[in-house]
Amino acid sequence: MKSTEQDSNSSTLTNRQGHPISDNQNIRTIGNRGPSTLENYHFIEKISHFDRERIPERVVHARGAGAHGYFEAYGTVGGEPVSKYTRAKLFQEKGKRTPVFVRFSTVVHGGHSPETLRDPRGFATKFYTEDGNWDLVGNNLKIFFIRDPLKFPDMVHAFRPDPVTNLSNPERMFDFVSNSPEATHMITFLFSPWGIPANYRQMQGSGVNTYKWVNSGGEAVLVKYHWEPVKVEIKNLTQAEAEQIQGKHTSHATQDLYEAIERGEYPEWELCVQIISDDEHTELDFDPLDPTKLWDHEKFPFLPVGKMVLDRNPENYFAEVEQVAFGTGVLVDGLDFSDDKLLQGRTFSYSDTQRYRVGTNYLQLPINAPRTHVATNQRDGQMAYHVDRGAGQNPHVNYEPSSLGGLKEAAPSGKEHEPAYNDKLVRQKIDRTNDFGQAGDTYRKFENWERDELIANLVNALKVCHPVIQRKMIEHFTNADADYGRRVAEGLASAGGQAGTSDSNREGAAAAAKSGQRTDGY
Repeated sequence: MKSTEQDSNSSTLTNRQGHPISDNQNIRTIGNRGPSTLENYHFIEKISHFDRERIPERVVHARGAGAHGYFEAYGTVGGEPVSKYTRAKLFQEKGKRTPVFVRFSTVVHGGHSPETLRDPRGFATKFYTEDGNWDLVGNNLKIFFIRDPLKFPDMVHAFRPDPVTNLSNPERMFDFVSNSPEATHMITFLFSPWGIPANYRQMQGSGVNTYKWVNSGGEAVLVKYHWEPVKVEIKNLTQAEAEQIQGKHTSHATQDLYEAIERGEYPEWELCVQIISDDEHTELDFDPLDPTKLWDHEKFPFLPVGKMVLDRNPENYFAEVEQVAFGTGVLVDGLDFSDDKLLQGRTFSYSDTQRYRVGTNYLQLPINAPRTHVATNQRDGQMAYHVDRGAGQNPHVNYEPSSLGGLKEAAPSGKEHEPAYNDKLVRQKIDRTNDFGQAGDTYRKFENWERDELIANLVNALKVCHPVIQRKMIEHFTNADADYGRRVAEGLASAGGQAGTSDSNREGAAAAAKSGQRTDGY
C-alpha cells in the first residue's frame, strides 16, 4: 500500500503544522481587492514567526536616526477647509502645533551597516495628538516591491545575506523579484540614484499605502501621504559617490541630521495628500489600492495640509531612537484604513513585532506613550511600569461594562464610516495588476544620467546571476520599455560574470589577502 505521507526529502512548501501550502502568494480576502479576514492562519503563522526572527534588533529598519519636532497644520487642503474631508483634530486649526518624533532608517541591513547602501529609507513619524498617537509609517520611495503581505517574509529573506555563508549576493534578490513581476517598478527606482538618498534631510517621504480620511458625516475619501522637503534640494547619490563616502564614513546621514539640528538648521518637510473618491476607479489602468503604483500627481495633485520641523535631537539614542515603536494601525479619529491588503498585513505585523521586540508594555515607555491621558483595563505583562487607571476609576474593576465605578465608553465624535462588502472569500490577485506600465513611465521620465546610472547598477548586480534570472529580468524590463530591456541585455552581454558570487565580495576578499604587511605572531 502506497503511503500518503509526504517524503521527508520533499521540496513541497508546508507550514509549521506540516500542512502543504498550495498558494503562498495570496491571502484570503473578500473579493480580490480585500479586505482580509482574521482566519488567515498560514499568513498569521508566517508573519508572526517572521516578526520574531531577530533579538533585540528590529527585524527590518534596524539602522536608524531620529529627532523631535512639531507638525503645524494649515487648516486647509487644496484651498478648502480640511474638515470637508477629515475630522482628525490635528489638521483642523491653522497654526495648531502637534509634537512629533521622526525615525529615519535603512530597511534590510543591520544596526551598524553603512548608510550608503542601496536600500529604501524608512520615514516614520509619531504624532502625539490630543486624541492619542498617530503613526505615519512609510519610506522615501512612494511605492513598494509587493502588494500582498504573504510575500513579505520571503522578500526580506531574499534581500538578506545567504543563510549559509552570511554573504550578500544580488542573485538572491533577483531570484525573488524575477518571479515577482510586480516588483519591476520598485526595482527601477531602487537601482537608479533614488536608491541612495544623499542624507535624511534632503529626501522625500511617503506613507506608501493608501489610507482613508473620514469627515464628521462618516463620508470617506482615499488618500496618500507625501513628505516634501522644504528649503533644501532633493539629492541622491550615484554608486561611485556612495562608495567614496562609505570608504571614510559609515554614519554620514546620522551625523548630518544631528549636526544640522545642533547648528539650528532645522529640517522641514511639507505634508501633502493626494485625494480621490473611495471607489474602484475603473477609468484607471491600475487599482488605486495597489502599493506598487503611483497616483499621477498631474491628475491627483499634491495638496499641502501642514509642515513639520525637527528642532531637537534625542538625549539618549537607545531610549528614544531604538525603543521608539511605530505601527500602521495607530490611527486617530478621522483617519482610517483602506482595503489595501499590504496595509492590513502591516497593521498586524508592526505592532506585533513591537510587543515582541520592546515588550508587552512598550507603550508605557516615554518615547511611545501618548501625551494625553491613558485609561485602559489592560494589566500586568512583562515590564509593567504603572496601571493605566482613569480618574476616579474603582481600582477593583478592570473590566467594562460595569456599574461599580469602572471605565466608560467615549461619546462618538461623528458618524461611523461603514463601508459595505458583498463578495466571495477568495485567494486572488487584484484584477488590474499592470505590473510594467508605470515602470516604463518612470524609466522614460528619468534624465539621461539617471538612466545611465540605472543600467550600470543593474548590469553590475545582474552579471553574477544565473542566466535564467537574467532572462526573466530582461523580459520584465523589456515589457516596461523596449529600450530599457535592450540596454540591460547589451550590458550583460558585454559584462560577462560568474554566477553565484558578488564581484565586490570576491574583489574585496582577494585584495585583503594580497594587501597588508607581514608580521610575526605573538
